[in-house]
Amino acid sequence: MRREVKWGVGAFVLVLVLEYLVLPQLGGVGRSLHQLGKVNIAYLVAGFALESGALVAYAQLTRAVLPPGGPSRGRLLRIDLSTLALSHVVPGGTAGGAALSYRLLNQEDVRGADAGFAIAMQGVGSAVVLNVLFWVALLVSLFLRGYNPLYAVAAGAGILLMTTFAVVVVLLTRGHHRAVDMVRKLASGVPFLDADHLVDAFTRFAERLRTFAAQRQVLRRAIGWAAANWLLDAASLWVCLAAFHTLLSPVYLLVAYGLANILAVIPITPGGLGVVEGVLVPSLVGFGVPNKSIALLAVLIYRFFNFWLPIPVGGLSYLSLRFSGEGWRQRLQHVSDEVRTPEPSDPNTTVRPGPGDASGHLQPNGSGDGVETQPPAGTTDHPHLGKGTRI
Repeated sequence: MRREVKWGVGAFVLVLVLEYLVLPQLGGVGRSLHQLGKVNIAYLVAGFALESGALVAYAQLTRAVLPPGGPSRGRLLRIDLSTLALSHVVPGGTAGGAALSYRLLNQEDVRGADAGFAIAMQGVGSAVVLNVLFWVALLVSLFLRGYNPLYAVAAGAGILLMTTFAVVVVLLTRGHHRAVDMVRKLASGVPFLDADHLVDAFTRFAERLRTFAAQRQVLRRAIGWAAANWLLDAASLWVCLAAFHTLLSPVYLLVAYGLANILAVIPITPGGLGVVEGVLVPSLVGFGVPNKSIALLAVLIYRFFNFWLPIPVGGLSYLSLRFSGEGWRQRLQHVSDEVRTPEPSDPNTTVRPGPGDASGHLQPNGSGDGVETQPPAGTTDHPHLGKGTRI
């Protein structure tokens, strides 16, 4: 029953989002199509390239938070694409994507504690960097355009996230023993939960966090790649607007972009579908995009690069990870060779004709199977001492 209730509530919320956020924005698509005749194709190609660069930067972020000697950049990029594709098609996709990422990293011989730490730092750390970028752009925007009620919502969500992150970091690094006692106490009250196992995982995670925080160069590299991921993604949106001959101030674009992505963190729809579009279009118009048609088409093209295109690419990436290695011809050849080549026999085992059978066919003998084993080294058959007597 709980599964049906969860899916029912999710479907109801999705209908509300589509009804009150998406459909009003899409109502003018037909009247906006004439703007496509004025689009600059070169800018759209640049937008696709920038979005691809953002995905590469995200893979580099994954590599930065993993211990040395992990998977290659290419495999990490395919793991991230697989995770992104799943998070874009299932409700509450962040949790499903994290589970898939954990399993794929385990298959690449990454330890469970290291994989869990990397996924946590990749998600939460990236969100913290987004909030910092949003706050910087927001402060500049307040001096240029004044206050907007949506700023308070996004700022409140950002403050809550950053405060939670700071409290967790302090507990893990400086209040470790107190945090361990708290985790043990909470776990002991949950049925079917091994408190010792959970405390052990918590301790390994805290140790990994302290090691990571002490490596300042690695920390700076991770922050840099997280910022590059967000900035390249925002630049893709800016270029999509420029394709319709609309140049928007980077400060205003970052405010609208940060506002949409911070609100999309709330797991209402997969990947913020409907929420991002419903926030970006009016925000861009409010910040100076000439009309709603241009803002709508630019956002839809950007979301095609950002949301829809990674789904089939991620699916193919997942298949390549599942069936990587030899091609099907090599596998068939190896199977054929194994069929034709007999298995090596034990040198101490010979097949002899059974008693009374001169043709060599197996007949029942003393062991009942027609197979007679040679005596071990150092033994011999003696007419008086018996068979297989060690001399």
